[in-house]
Amino acid sequence: MTEHRLVLASASPARLETLRRAGLDPEVVVSGVDESEVTADKPADVALELAQRKAQAVVDRLDDPAVVVGCDSVLELDGEPYGKPASAGEAVRRWRSMRGRCGVLHTGHCVVDTATGRSESATESTDVQFADVSDAEIEAYVGTGEPLQVAGAFTIDGLGGAFVRRIDGDPHNVVGISLPLLRELLDRLGVTWTDLWGR
Repeated sequence: MTEHRLVLASASPARLETLRRAGLDPEVVVSGVDESEVTADKPADVALELAQRKAQAVVDRLDDPAVVVGCDSVLELDGEPYGKPASAGEAVRRWRSMRGRCGVLHTGHCVVDTATGRSESATESTDVQFADVSDAEIEAYVGTGEPLQVAGAFTIDGLGGAFVRRIDGDPHNVVGISLPLLRELLDRLGVTWTDLWGR
């Protein structure tokens, strides 16, 4: 068994908690990447580029060998990518356009092994069917502040869970990190998932 230092290049509490519940306990190093500098056009590519930028930004700051995991999520609706809403008003408008409809939550994943310089990247996509919520429910939900903290202005593991009728795909992906995809990317780099348990 090889010991690996695992670093999560994300400030997301939901990603960290998902990894911890899966038996991993990564260090957190926030990337500080400016998300407005993305050049990709397609929503899935936006998520992947952001994940790669976040991972690389953290890799550049580390001195000791580590396996760095960068992730970023965007919601695709009508072909457009949506990250965190910039204001409560934007979150309300977003929810009014999302309600009763289906969107696609894309999460880009980038894993870098700094010891070898090798990296693997991929995007996981999950279909999300939103409930036909009322204006009053939208106002109340946005008033909690939760939608302002997350890509797509919704969660399934918090207050927003009641407003998601169905998902088709990996539920962890909607929280912000696909555990099956991450396991596959790590495996391609020679890192065994079960060796990370309890680290």
